[in-house]
Amino acid sequence: MTINTYIPKLSAEQKFMGSVIIVNGGNYLYNLLLGRILGPELFADVALLITFLLVLSFVAMTFQVATAKFSVLFEKQVFTNFVNISYRYATIVGTVLGILLIVFAKDLQQIFNTQSHLMFTIFGFGIPIYFIMSVNRGIYQGKKKFDNLAITYQGEMMSRLLITLILIYFLPFKPSVLIAIGIIISFGLGLIPFKTKNVSIFKKSVLSKEHSKHIIQFFVLTAFYECTQIIINNSDILLVKHYFDQYEAGLYASLALIGRVVYFVAWMFVMLLLPKVVQKQKDGEAHTPILFKYVSYIALLSVIVISGCYLFPELVINLMFGSDYMAIAPLLWKYAVATSLFAISNIFAYYFLSLDRYIPVVISGLLGISQVVLIIFYHDSLAQVVLMQIMAMAILLVVQLIYFWTQGKKNKPG
Repeated sequence: MTINTYIPKLSAEQKFMGSVIIVNGGNYLYNLLLGRILGPELFADVALLITFLLVLSFVAMTFQVATAKFSVLFEKQVFTNFVNISYRYATIVGTVLGILLIVFAKDLQQIFNTQSHLMFTIFGFGIPIYFIMSVNRGIYQGKKKFDNLAITYQGEMMSRLLITLILIYFLPFKPSVLIAIGIIISFGLGLIPFKTKNVSIFKKSVLSKEHSKHIIQFFVLTAFYECTQIIINNSDILLVKHYFDQYEAGLYASLALIGRVVYFVAWMFVMLLLPKVVQKQKDGEAHTPILFKYVSYIALLSVIVISGCYLFPELVINLMFGSDYMAIAPLLWKYAVATSLFAISNIFAYYFLSLDRYIPVVISGLLGISQVVLIIFYHDSLAQVVLMQIMAMAILLVVQLIYFWTQGKKNKPG
């Protein structure tokens, strides 16, 4: 049986899962190649820019998650009005953030000890495009049009990988500036396919007070949780870039990239989980089996990754980044533990978020802040930074499990 005859038999969901693996693999290759080509010191600035990209993705994810949820709940004209309002506010927020990044580019250069401020300026011009792209993706996610959703992710990843490498090899400018150019070009290509039918950013669209209240409530809750994601997932790299020299910051960036493989794969399950849980709740059906299925997948993956990093750290470092990064080999499995704990707790958090439960979001926020505080006070070495994250993420997962257990007891009959 040929591949072409087998692929059509896969469901749209299975094809999307395969696509996400390819996209994550491409993004990994992108980072690995840059790390190998540039070396630890130059890679430190590049890793900071990539971290800014991740921060942007979390902020814009507020629009994507909200759009996905209400694309399930709303229909016909209500849905059309909601989409137009989403695009309008996404454009406004993206433009404001882009302007702020451009205005404070030189200040960011001083704070994070980068070689140039131009990378922040260039990056700022692409932010509005990314927010529009996120709403587009939210529509495809909510309507379960996973084929189109996969194309947007693949287009962004492949164009960024190819364009960035071409720019680095053929243009004599600072790598961080060239990479910023590659990133904003990939945003534009990530818009494809873009559904323009019935879309009008400037057309006045109105929703009922009941719908507006529900949207605002969920949006604020999601925005708060995405802020906790930013803190937990990126504060360590930003703080290390501030407290440590270029060489150590570059080493840590490579450590974070390898250790986060579990989190990036877990995100695939979050994309599938949210619309399914919302639909099950809408239909009055049980949705905890979906949670258990995805948690078991991530737990199994975590065990495999942590074991590999513990048993073969030097081999993993050498294969992915090369001998220049070997100093962080002893920390590899420990960082994998921290990200695995976070990935599992994240599945629980998005499950509760899709059900409009607020307490787990607040819990994540508190633990995210505690992680920052711990690193600020305890950063004598990279090993100590990793240990602080393990402590914070272990507490986060335990508290999430306790909350899930107590909610389960409350909902049991009798």
